[in-house]
Amino acid sequence: MKHGLALALAIVGVATHPVASLAAEPQAAVNADPAKAQQIVTQVCSACHGADGNSASPANPNLAGQGAAYISTQLSYFKAGTRKNPVMAGFAAALTPADMANLGAYFEKQTLKPQAARDKSLAELGQKLYRAGNGANGVPACAACHGPNGAGIPANYPRLGGQYTDYTYAQLKAYNSGERAQGNAAIMQGVAAHLSDHESKAVAEYIAGLR
Repeated sequence: MKHGLALALAIVGVATHPVASLAAEPQAAVNADPAKAQQIVTQVCSACHGADGNSASPANPNLAGQGAAYISTQLSYFKAGTRKNPVMAGFAAALTPADMANLGAYFEKQTLKPQAARDKSLAELGQKLYRAGNGANGVPACAACHGPNGAGIPANYPRLGGQYTDYTYAQLKAYNSGERAQGNAAIMQGVAAHLSDHESKAVAEYIAGLR
């Protein structure tokens, strides 16, 4: 959270390492055309993420309103195999850097239909952690990088507000286990490592209700 989370979730700069260079390519496509992504969305993405980027399943992230650069970068990670997900790896394998940039631009323009917190007491704890962190455990405030309403900082930190509780919780677990280790994920790994399982669930619950 401070200095850095999905879709999906951190952004890397240009580097000499081939994987890092691949991840940076889609971001360089300044002429991204969301209209050109429509066919890919209809034929592939919509089954899991919805035609407008609003997923019907809590296991699959909402992509609507997510930063274009963040989405295209995550797709490049899936294609390179540095972010592990067999389903997404298969879909991303055929994508070109232009496709990734176009998809990012498409989903960024969609309107998010945010989720809602379901557990009031859990969300209250999550609110405290999100806004102020936990100094005793070395947990920084999530809002420092993802914004007070979870909107994120485009090209640096992803949008979190309105995301499914289950998905956000799963990503925190993935950072904690080291499963997610791309870009500047080391920062999020450090944050997740200092959150208890209950705190991770609380933060995810609060994030779902952010607007």
